[in-house]
Amino acid sequence: MIPVILSGGSGTRLWPYSRSLYPKQFLPIVGDTTMLQSTVQRLAGSLADASPIVVCNNHHRFMVADQIQSMGLKTSAIVLEPAAKNTAPAVALAALAAQTQGDDPILLILPADHVINDLAAFHAAIVQAEKAAKDNKLVTFGIVPTHAETGYGYINAEGASAVRSVKQFVEKPNKETAEKYLASGEYFWNSGMFAFKSSVFLAELEKYSPDMLQACKQSFAKAKTDLDFTRVDEDAFAACPEDSIDYAVMEKTGEAVLIPLDADWSDVGSWSALWEISEKDEQGNAGRGDVIFQNSKNNFVQSDKKLITTLGVENLVIVETDDAILVADKDHVQDVKTIVSQLKSAGRSEAQLHRKVYRPWGHYDSIDAGERFQVKRIVVTPGASLSLQMHHHRAEHWIV
Repeated sequence: MIPVILSGGSGTRLWPYSRSLYPKQFLPIVGDTTMLQSTVQRLAGSLADASPIVVCNNHHRFMVADQIQSMGLKTSAIVLEPAAKNTAPAVALAALAAQTQGDDPILLILPADHVINDLAAFHAAIVQAEKAAKDNKLVTFGIVPTHAETGYGYINAEGASAVRSVKQFVEKPNKETAEKYLASGEYFWNSGMFAFKSSVFLAELEKYSPDMLQACKQSFAKAKTDLDFTRVDEDAFAACPEDSIDYAVMEKTGEAVLIPLDADWSDVGSWSALWEISEKDEQGNAGRGDVIFQNSKNNFVQSDKKLITTLGVENLVIVETDDAILVADKDHVQDVKTIVSQLKSAGRSEAQLHRKVYRPWGHYDSIDAGERFQVKRIVVTPGASLSLQMHHHRAEHWIV
């Protein structure tokens, strides 16, 4: 069983901490390790502890390689998407890459940005998934719901066994519908995690979305190897339709089954979701960094460097970074992505970059800027060298 880690997300709902060129999967959102590293770590001791295939955006390639190498581990492939096309093409590229490594491996598809605390339950579900996948089933992991959540899609599955038949995939419901789903006991949160043979997935993709498979095959056939990276052909991939694995295959196939997963799971899809899984004080406040709460309730506050104090406020999210501060009502944090869209429309760098920018050779921090000048602190990885540049209208002064 080969783990396939999908690491192409932009994490806009966790702005300003998460940016499109440095999204949440590469950040220590929960604990000391990044979400990508935690995803790899939780596979240790399971059926899927082989070297993973990682599918990621071209801009993120060095962060993926560096974070996995820093754990003393290796990937079996890092497949670079020239453009974001949603999850179905990403899984198709991974399946094609996996078939170069074995006869017909079982793939365990995992997003890089989830939290799973009950590893024993997770590993037990992987065992069940492998058995079902060997019988040519396409397995989805359905999270046992704990409340009437309106931010997730749902899956209706019948039966009471460890492996259940999928009846229907359902879009994000309103509150009343979600409460009915919860009461029925037949609906599960759609986790976005799957398991199946690579050949079975590709056969179903050919049946239901042949244009997508053809584009992926052509782009992979023309792929080039660059260091640890597999660069698929950009022109061929541009012709690939954009679609999720749910829409492209899982909602149409007659071979879909569901394994219930009750493992203290979260996709950390918003600041309110992070507040829910964070340790809180007696007043329901969760703080990270230098934070002081006074006469405040049910707030989430994260400080990068500055002291943040609250007084007499409730239900707020406050997030401070070097170049941006977010203050939001906790009930409206799903709309943070609209702020990111506004920043992109205005051409502002805060939508994409932090003040600290990572490069293949290290990183730089723009510590000061003004009219006709800027100051950067540059950190070069041992053994690395800066890229060569020439400027016609700039004087540079270096202190080493």
